[in-house]
Amino acid sequence: MTPATPSLDRIRVGSAPDSWGVWFPEDPEQVPWRRFLDEVSQAGYEWIELGPYGYLPTDPARLTDEVEARGLKVSAGTVFTSLHRGPQVWDATWDHVSQVAGLTRAMGADNLVVIPSFWRDDKTAEEIEPRELTAEQWRHLASGTERLAREVREKYGLEIMVHPHADTHIDTEEHVERFLDATDSGLVNLCLDTGHYAYCGGDSVKLIETYGERIGYLHLKQVDPAILSDVVKKGTPFGPAVRQGVMCEPPLGVPAMEPVLTAAQGLGVDLFAIVEQDMYPCPPDRPLPIAKRTRRFLRGCGA
Repeated sequence: MTPATPSLDRIRVGSAPDSWGVWFPEDPEQVPWRRFLDEVSQAGYEWIELGPYGYLPTDPARLTDEVEARGLKVSAGTVFTSLHRGPQVWDATWDHVSQVAGLTRAMGADNLVVIPSFWRDDKTAEEIEPRELTAEQWRHLASGTERLAREVREKYGLEIMVHPHADTHIDTEEHVERFLDATDSGLVNLCLDTGHYAYCGGDSVKLIETYGERIGYLHLKQVDPAILSDVVKKGTPFGPAVRQGVMCEPPLGVPAMEPVLTAAQGLGVDLFAIVEQDMYPCPPDRPLPIAKRTRRFLRGCGA
């Protein structure tokens, strides 16, 4: 007798514009926002993220009408920050965060995903700044992130989820652990992106088991190990690596989704698990079939 698939009743699955090849507010190579909303609903998802600010309508009333018409709800907004650069970037950072946080709150979401700025340009792959932070920059990053968490919580009622990401300063296991150890667990938690963490050599299950109280949100993603091996060998930047197909649909890559979801369920808290398969750029007809297969696969895992 085949054992029943365990129910992952603490995991709320969704998807995001990223899985439709959307990285920028406007780009001729991206699908129009109405098509994304239509297709993410058709694929069987209930929850979505806002994606890059300005891709979806930024008027709360209009966006509410659009998502509700398709049976969708918003789980989070996303911001990019460069807090390691110190207090001088605070005002510009807060201007951007306030826009996104305001829309996120208006849409009824509780989470703000915070992605550190890239040290390589995600379009040109040009190196913008050194890959490693100085000790002073680490202090700025930790204190700035804590300040951001306090301000976002007090003014918008949102919790920030910091997203370790390839080609940023919070990427590898060493850097993630250093960041967590330097920040207040009562303020700063992680959006664990399984694909980015694997891309940078990390073990998602180990991170959940070791720092479980700091995992507040998930992005579900896999990497193709053969392409990743070539990327690592050649030092290929993240943008070109994505164009080579380094991020693949489950269950074709790593890490295996079932152990990650089981470990997350074991934390005993409700977690969003948002599918994000980096595909920028991609043909407009490619995302929907992948999204349907991925949703079917995750149902088979119990999510």
